[in-house]
Amino acid sequence: MTSNTLHITNGSVLTERLKVLQFSGVFLTWHEMLCEGPTDLLVDTDAFIEKREQFLSSYYNLEYKRNEFKSEIDKLNHLDDYDEIVLWFEYDLFCHINLIAIIYQLLAKNNTTPVSLVCSGRVENEKGLKAIGELKSFQLKNHYKNRVILYDSDLELAKTCWEIYNSKDHNKFKPLIVTSSSFEYLTNCLKAHLRRFPDSRSGLSTLEFNIIKLVKNNNIKSLHHLLGYALHYQGFYGFGDIQLKRIIDKLSPFFTITEEQVTVNREGNLVLNHLKNVHDQLENDLIFGAVNKYDYYFNKKENKLIKTV
Repeated sequence: MTSNTLHITNGSVLTERLKVLQFSGVFLTWHEMLCEGPTDLLVDTDAFIEKREQFLSSYYNLEYKRNEFKSEIDKLNHLDDYDEIVLWFEYDLFCHINLIAIIYQLLAKNNTTPVSLVCSGRVENEKGLKAIGELKSFQLKNHYKNRVILYDSDLELAKTCWEIYNSKDHNKFKPLIVTSSSFEYLTNCLKAHLRRFPDSRSGLSTLEFNIIKLVKNNNIKSLHHLLGYALHYQGFYGFGDIQLKRIIDKLSPFFTITEEQVTVNREGNLVLNHLKNVHDQLENDLIFGAVNKYDYYFNKKENKLIKTV
């Protein structure tokens, strides 16, 4: 690694860790979570920042660090200064939406600097998928040593994904699910994304449905206990505490909550058995890129999104 490397990381914790491990170069720390809320193709405009600021404030009561975001993104205006760009992201949907957005920005800047990817996930001799923060120092260095070179076809695929995410037709992701690329986990993430839309039978997304199942199948003592389970068993979503807590709060009508236990109530059991569709009960204005979550159903039998009547 050289001092002429631009490292684009998925968060400040990783940036600081790489510095401690004496990775040299310039660091661009990504501070956004583009898997939820409205987005634009270009992220370095005032219109984009205002859109994101409004969403994060209204949905999560979060302050948008406008100046910090602008300062980091400005580093993309000096791409010719670098010999290599290394992207550090994880195997999940949360990271992959950010990843495709960043690659789009690189191409929009007419980048000619080689791009490579360090992506956590499967680790030799270990079970399950690992987040970057779970990697030991030697594993992190090995991931860097074995980083994946992204070819023009990979970059164009990511560009297409970001364009689809910012369009009204997310069914266009379907053919990309079976497209071969250097992105080992993109297929899983695209499948997971389509299943974020309400299932045509229950009116719940796959993640929402599975959270109710966690309560049904386990001895859950509190909503905080449930949050821990949801974090551990969410699969390829990669959501944080604040996102999953919001989902759990929305699902509370399907639980009976006492001081000792959380259980699934009659309404929840009807949903789990596909005897009731709660689409209208939960409908809100959550947007994925350019599409309202509740404007479409995911039809499992046809494996595609169907416009809500």
